[in-house]
Amino acid sequence: MGLSMATAELWVERWERQQQRYAVGREERFTVIADVVEHTTADRAGRPHVLDLGCGPGSLAARLARRLPDADIVAVDMDPLLLELARTHHSTAARYVDAVIGEPGWVQALDLDRPLDAAVSTTALHYLDPDTLRRTYQHLATLLRPGGVLVNGDHLPPEDGPGTAGIAAHLGRLRAERQRVFNHEDWTSWWTAAADDPELADLLAERGRREPATGNTAGLPLSAHVRLLRQAGFAQAGPVWQYGNSYVVVAIR
Repeated sequence: MGLSMATAELWVERWERQQQRYAVGREERFTVIADVVEHTTADRAGRPHVLDLGCGPGSLAARLARRLPDADIVAVDMDPLLLELARTHHSTAARYVDAVIGEPGWVQALDLDRPLDAAVSTTALHYLDPDTLRRTYQHLATLLRPGGVLVNGDHLPPEDGPGTAGIAAHLGRLRAERQRVFNHEDWTSWWTAAADDPELADLLAERGRREPATGNTAGLPLSAHVRLLRQAGFAQAGPVWQYGNSYVVVAIR
């Protein structure tokens, strides 16, 4: 199922463009996540040990690797096509693991040789149902060293109901329009086009054989995530960046 570099580069670049439609301030959010990891690992001896949850085609892992070239990054995802794009296009950024986050055996599949300094994620954990999210937070609390951090960039609805939710969504749309991101192809168009590339056929067939992720925590507000994190064993948790309904939440072990 190996891909040529030219094919991987093409589809990763198209992925980067289409994702701008959905993540408000995507590049700024990546930068904030890297800022947090750099700050919290600055006084650590040895190579920072970082886990990227739901890595997709390696977007965050690649940025972290450029920012922290000495870091040992382990990146996990369940999508065989996106993982192969990452392994080909961002081969040196991370060690990539094929596993379903939160499912039995996923922690063992990571094959970690020491505690983590940081776990990061962006626009991925909201796909987990509440029970799986709770278990995942508990697993991460055991994998992180004392003082280690979980840094999660994701979409979280406002606490106060549809009024503020509508304003947050409006702000996001305005920013997206100013950046002209709606000129890019959307999620459906990307996957439809990928299906026409013969080099991706085997990976798409494998993707189709796997069960899709179920459940969605997109309805959980910030307070619910903070509560689950505290229950999982994190000493502190809260947002460090926000634009509209796009957040970066940091939890300290």
